[in-house]
Amino acid sequence: MTYYDLFLAPVPSGNREKYLDFAKNMDPIFKEYGALSVTDCWGSDVPEGKVNSLHTAVLREEGEEVVFGFIKWESKAARDAGWEKAMADERMAGGEMPFDGKRMIFGGFDQIFEI
Repeated sequence: MTYYDLFLAPVPSGNREKYLDFAKNMDPIFKEYGALSVTDCWGSDVPEGKVNSLHTAVLREEGEEVVFGFIKWESKAARDAGWEKAMADERMAGGEMPFDGKRMIFGGFDQIFEI
């Protein structure tokens, strides 16, 4: 069953290029260790909610944008093996995150349906 790692993060608007460089360095490592695809998205139409929203989920501050991304894996077992290898890879320690990782939301999901 296909498995996804999803994340949301608040990134300072001025760090768009730094974020892109970060992703271009990190994402191929996941592909090398089994990810089927890695996708990063910069928010462009993310409305503020009245009760909750993506903005409040990541505690977005003035001057920040919401970034969304996902890694697609063949299965949870492939994901677990891939993450273990990626975390042991010295290249993963080389990049400074261009956002506050403490406010990043991350989770793994089993795909249950697709059209």
